[in-house]
Amino acid sequence: MKAIQVISLALLSVLAANAQVVRPGKCPQPAVQENFDTARYLGKWYEIQRLPHAFQYGECSTATYSLQSPGVVGVFNRELLANGTINSISGSATAKDASEPAKLLVSFFENAPPAPYWVLSTDYDNYTLVYSCTDLELVHVDFAWIMSRKPTLPEETLKELQNKLASIKVTVDKLLTTNQDAAYCSAVSR
Repeated sequence: MKAIQVISLALLSVLAANAQVVRPGKCPQPAVQENFDTARYLGKWYEIQRLPHAFQYGECSTATYSLQSPGVVGVFNRELLANGTINSISGSATAKDASEPAKLLVSFFENAPPAPYWVLSTDYDNYTLVYSCTDLELVHVDFAWIMSRKPTLPEETLKELQNKLASIKVTVDKLLTTNQDAAYCSAVSR
């Protein structure tokens, strides 16, 4: 037991140093989008806000989803780094259980375990709210993304989505707003 506490404390220190959102207890189990339609979800999404995490640190972030094969969604994420280079990563997502298609598992690396990608809410044409969480014994790490089909999202929609996150105790005041300015992001748009 002492070894687990030491490992948990060390991991917690690393996560805190990377400004990730760590909370006590197990991951919440929020409701997800009912009757999720993967086909309608495909296409390009612009990141509007996200919780901070170690694996994403650029601006102009987009996620593009495509059908790779039956039941497998291709994932292509792009961002513009501060030094002007474009960082991108490809992966795939599948539903763990066909009866809950909004609860996806996403993989970016061959031998790494997949991460949850839960679509909490979407209207398919304007916005999506995505939540993920990693349990670490005594604590968990929250991940959240608010995305739009356009580089902007109406303030009232943004507030509604933030309220949904707050209802599951996500620390919404930690959300970072992504720069999607057309001139700044022109390199990513090409």
